[in-house]
Amino acid sequence: VNRLGYGAMRITGRGIWGEPADREEAKAVLRRAVALAVNFIDTADSYGPEVSESLIAEALYPYPEDLVIATKGGLLRPGPNQWTPDGRPEHLKEVCEGSLRRLRLDQIPLYQLHRPDPKVPIEESIGALVELKDQGKIRHIGVSNVTEHDVRRAEHVTPIVSVQNRYNLFDRQSEALVDLAETETLTFL
Repeated sequence: VNRLGYGAMRITGRGIWGEPADREEAKAVLRRAVALAVNFIDTADSYGPEVSESLIAEALYPYPEDLVIATKGGLLRPGPNQWTPDGRPEHLKEVCEGSLRRLRLDQIPLYQLHRPDPKVPIEESIGALVELKDQGKIRHIGVSNVTEHDVRRAEHVTPIVSVQNRYNLFDRQSEALVDLAETETLTFL
């Protein structure tokens, strides 16, 4: 993929909830990103919920051959700006199926556990993603909002190709994970 990707969380309504104020404008933003050589789009079933994935398909399907879509599962949305972890294997399988339908894909290029669920061992959550990968529904597995310990535990179950954590000029809490990604040739998103 090219160096610059597009995170599609903010094409939904306020609080990452519901429809955007202007659905056509949101689709135009997606088309413009691809026209500017963005070939990696990151989304999640919980953005909207379900709105971001639907907009991506409406705006871009049939997809350009080089476009990589990453999506995530593992969070419930009881309301605007509310995020509740749900890493139960049955939930992850269900939301992955929904993402496949909404994105109009036979296989998701990169599927990430959105956040470890403190009530479910990460090995069980990742194990569900491995089952989906074995069924051909996921190509690669990544993790998001994790610690180095979480990454190590996930890697005991299957190869992990990416880590997506918050990291910017003002928030350097994931510095160790950036270093880990570099030394282990993981993609840090």
